[in-house]
Amino acid sequence: MRTATSGANLVRDLQERAARALPAEAAEDADGWLLRHAPGCSWWVGTVLPHGENRSAGLLRRVAEAEDFYAARGAVARFQVTPGVCPDGLDGLLAKRGYRRGSRVSLQVASTARILERTPAGPVRVRLDDRPAGAWFDVRQAVQGPGGDVRAERELLERVEQPCAYASALIGDTVVAVGRAVADTGWAGVFDMATHSRARGRGAARQVLNALAGWARGHAADRMYLQVERDNAPALRLYEQAGFGEACAYHYRTAE
Repeated sequence: MRTATSGANLVRDLQERAARALPAEAAEDADGWLLRHAPGCSWWVGTVLPHGENRSAGLLRRVAEAEDFYAARGAVARFQVTPGVCPDGLDGLLAKRGYRRGSRVSLQVASTARILERTPAGPVRVRLDDRPAGAWFDVRQAVQGPGGDVRAERELLERVEQPCAYASALIGDTVVAVGRAVADTGWAGVFDMATHSRARGRGAARQVLNALAGWARGHAADRMYLQVERDNAPALRLYEQAGFGEACAYHYRTAE
C-alpha cells in the first residue's frame, strides 16, 4: 500500500518533472524552493514551486525572499500550494498576507498501457512532430485564448531539454486538436491539450492521447501524468475515460 510519504514524494517528483517540461526564462533554486519567471508565457509557468524540507521555521523570511525575486522583475508573486508537499503553514501564511486563492488543479496519473487500451485508434488521423508546426500553435492559441505571447511560448518550448512530441489531429487537411508530450526517465507528461470547437465530440482529443501514449511507450515511458483544472468538466471526463486517476489536488495563491 502506498504510504502518505511515498505519495508526497511522487507528487513532488511529478511537479518537478512538469517544471522541466515548462522551463521558465529565469529560475532560481532558493534552498529547495524553485522561483520561476517567464515573461510573456502562461502565468502558471512563472510560479513558485515551494518544495524542500517541510518545515515552518523561517517561513515568513522565505516568502519575503520569494516576493523580492518577483518584485525585482516587475512581476506578481504566485505560489503553487500542494498539501503534504509544501511546508506546513504556508497556505495560511499566504492567506494572512493577502494572497488570493484560486485555480484548483488536479494532478493525474495513468499507466501508458491503460491509456492505449482505453483510447483505441479511430478514424481521426494524428500526425506527430518533434517540433511545433504553425497550425499546432494556431489551434492551441485559438482554444486556450491569448494567455501568452506566441514568441515567448515558442522560446519556452525551445528550452525543453527532454524528448518531445507534438500531436496534431486532422480532419481532412485541417488541424482540429493538439497536444504535447515530454518524456522524462520513465514518465511522459501531457501538456497543451486543445480541441477546436468545431471538432468537439468527434474523438479528436482521444486520438491525440492515443498517439502521445504510443509515442511515450516508444520512449520507455510506461507511466504518464497531466495537470487539469478541476472546474474543466469536459477535460476531467476525457481523462477519466482514458484511464487517468488523481494523485493529488493543489491550488495557487496570488499576491493582490
